[in-house]
Amino acid sequence: MELNCERHGAGPPLLLVHGLGGSVRSWDGILPMLARGREVILVDLPGHGGSPALPGRQTIAAHADALEHFIDRNGLAGVDTVGSSVGARLVLELARRGIGGHTVAYDPGGFWRGWETVWFRSTLAASVRLVRLLRRRIPALSHSRAARAVLLAQLSARPGALDPLLVRNELTAIAETDVFDAMLRELARGPLQEGTATPPGRVTIGWGRQDRLLLPRQAERAQAAFPTARLHWFEWCGHFPQWDRPKEAAEVILKTTAR
Repeated sequence: MELNCERHGAGPPLLLVHGLGGSVRSWDGILPMLARGREVILVDLPGHGGSPALPGRQTIAAHADALEHFIDRNGLAGVDTVGSSVGARLVLELARRGIGGHTVAYDPGGFWRGWETVWFRSTLAASVRLVRLLRRRIPALSHSRAARAVLLAQLSARPGALDPLLVRNELTAIAETDVFDAMLRELARGPLQEGTATPPGRVTIGWGRQDRLLLPRQAERAQAAFPTARLHWFEWCGHFPQWDRPKEAAEVILKTTAR
């Protein structure tokens, strides 16, 4: 399987992996800052954006295999990796397997417990149903500060202040991701994320203090699973640091992956 990707800039390669329902456009807010000194490789996960879906179950293991194959086929051994949400879990899984170089994971999934799992699945499923219901109105709603505040309150600490184009791209991608429900089901029912004390490089786990989807208490569990990792807190930030704190999010990435 060939995954859709884009390349920007020049320098040591840096692989960026978006979250559930996202696409290569999920990183537009920080791409210019990263591409000044790195070759930034943006990839669409299977079933997202321009990438075909995987056959069978949409498990984390299967998606991690697809990323591992992408790295192998493109000669990217030792590439530094950055992920957001599900993408963050995937780059941590690659690090657990000993794949890649330095790793930055923003608000990774897989560290929930008990009722947190139900909260994650049920609230996200409800939000996606609403986005699909309003699919034809997304372009207009994206330009409304009030609508952004309602539709993205779970994911952003400052949804009304988000760039309308970013919001339009993200909501459209979510509405058009056919594997969303299957992948959400596998995430909620599947195994939790395992860790390692011997990743191939430096690891930074970033978490928004106001993350209302993957609650901040899960950050300590993630750090416990990856005991050599540095935990970075983003203040006044929701589930996506690259949305709410773009400059800081880019700086953390560049610092962690500095050669």
